Amino acid sequence: MSEDKIESVDDIKAAVFQEVDKQFESHNSSTISADDLNLDVILDVPVTLSMEIGRTQINIRNLLQLNQGSVVELDRFAGEPLDILVNGTLVAHGEVVVINEKFGIRLTDVISVSERVKRLA
Repeated sequence: MSEDKIESVDDIKAAVFQEVDKQFESHNSSTISADDLNLDVILDVPVTLSMEIGRTQINIRNLLQLNQGSVVELDRFAGEPLDILVNGTLVAHGEVVVINEKFGIRLTDVISVSERVKRLA
């Protein structure tokens, strides 16, 4: 891969998938370890990390009736692990912790690097 300046997110995705495809083709086995992947090309790319405590669906009528103090019931029980997403892709599960009066997340289950790369394709 050339060292040309990458212009856009599409260029980054194309470069990553091209590199991953090369590495998948070079391996005969169906499993790829983290050591096998050369991710240097994307290590400095910023991503959005988000935590999801639950989801629900409501109709527009109920959405428009929401105001301060409204309670929205979610699909998860208290104490269930949160989903940890990178750019909308599930990468781990975790639990809420408090550190110096700020919220944090303790990872309880992390999806393997090879599985995360496969989900991006």
